[in-house]
Amino acid sequence: MNKKICAFVFSLLLISPVGAQPENWQLVRDKTAAKLRESGDGVRGTLGYCGLDLTSGERFAFNENFVFPQGSAIKIPILMEVYKQANTGKFKLTDLRWVNKAEQVGGSGVLVELGDHTSQLSIRDLAILMIVLSDNTATNMLIELVGMENVNKTLATLGLTQTRLQRKMISSAASGRGEENLSTPAEAARLMELLYRGEFLNQQVCDEILTILKKPKSGSIKSGLPSDIPVAFKPGGIPGVSTEWAIVYLKERPYIIVVMENYALGDEATTAMKAISRTLYDYFWRLGNATRYGTYVEPGLIK
Repeated sequence: MNKKICAFVFSLLLISPVGAQPENWQLVRDKTAAKLRESGDGVRGTLGYCGLDLTSGERFAFNENFVFPQGSAIKIPILMEVYKQANTGKFKLTDLRWVNKAEQVGGSGVLVELGDHTSQLSIRDLAILMIVLSDNTATNMLIELVGMENVNKTLATLGLTQTRLQRKMISSAASGRGEENLSTPAEAARLMELLYRGEFLNQQVCDEILTILKKPKSGSIKSGLPSDIPVAFKPGGIPGVSTEWAIVYLKERPYIIVVMENYALGDEATTAMKAISRTLYDYFWRLGNATRYGTYVEPGLIK
């Protein structure tokens, strides 16, 4: 057996159930890849995705380096910058900020309904509203606090060259000028991996960020999964665009899934995201629960 064939067989053994027949598992993987591609081809817009196994590094990807507008998914890098600056002592997460009329914007959220300079919220509370309710007023207040340029500098230091915050929320004029908030499936997956592995600042900061991202909310990826599986995620949507960045805490095999689409029509993106999510779940569940011969047992009994 030549070196290339040996390397191929070894790589399959690394990602497949322990000791599995490589040729059998390769068929499972090929069918999974084909089903994912079918879901992507079923939309009339442009779709990209990245699925990353956090145990082995195996990935499924399609158009993963395409740049897409992000909608509210860009709020994850904003959240990271808030925690970074709090960690360096620029402010405390318990510091209070007034909600003022000049900062209130429409779209998602509740702060737009509050009176002018009648309520104060902590920076942490604003961060939670930004992620859980996707509150655009809270988001813009946090962008003003940390500085758009600082968010982008932090992204650059992480090696993310295509992920950029270029405007505040609900700014039609900026959007019309092409000043969209951008990323790629590959870079979003890398950012989520840094958080999962505790490699952004330190483990404590990453855990605090992920705790917020795990708080209950709706999303297409989440809806494609069994309800008892924890997911740290943030969806985003603006006219013609749907995105979602997620870490799926599947006990036997945690993984990252990022899906993005633009030029969308109807609810095709929602349907495709849910299908892609379910397909990846089915694959990684089998990876974590199958014996070498493809039978399913309790994970602790797999040898």
